[in-house]
Amino acid sequence: MTLHIETPALLFSATSLILLAYTNRFLTIASIVRSLKQTYEQKESSNTLLEIKNLNLRLTLIRYMQLFGVLSLFLSVFAMLFLFLDQERIGIYLFGLSLLTLLLSLGISFWEISISVNALRLHLSDLIDSKKEN
Repeated sequence: MTLHIETPALLFSATSLILLAYTNRFLTIASIVRSLKQTYEQKESSNTLLEIKNLNLRLTLIRYMQLFGVLSLFLSVFAMLFLFLDQERIGIYLFGLSLLTLLLSLGISFWEISISVNALRLHLSDLIDSKKEN
């Protein structure tokens, strides 16, 4: 198998955009956590505490998404370095590993999104239930 130096370089734009999206998700959730913490301190509620726990799990998942995304980019750079140094076998393995870490990052992202969707559905079900009562 032959791997050209341009192939790992293709991951740069995709990985950079993914990391930007992950960072935006992190900042949004961090803002929500801060406001929910203030709400909880003013009026303790089991629902608010459950929401905070849910968001804490999502923040942990985003941290791992970012970790594996950065690791993918890091391994891709090393793959390019070894390809540049005519160490094709090592470059191929590093590129393969970078693809696996990117896949892992995307898998964790899918998990985090599914948790987010379930939380939003729970919020909507409360709204729908209150409308039915009226």
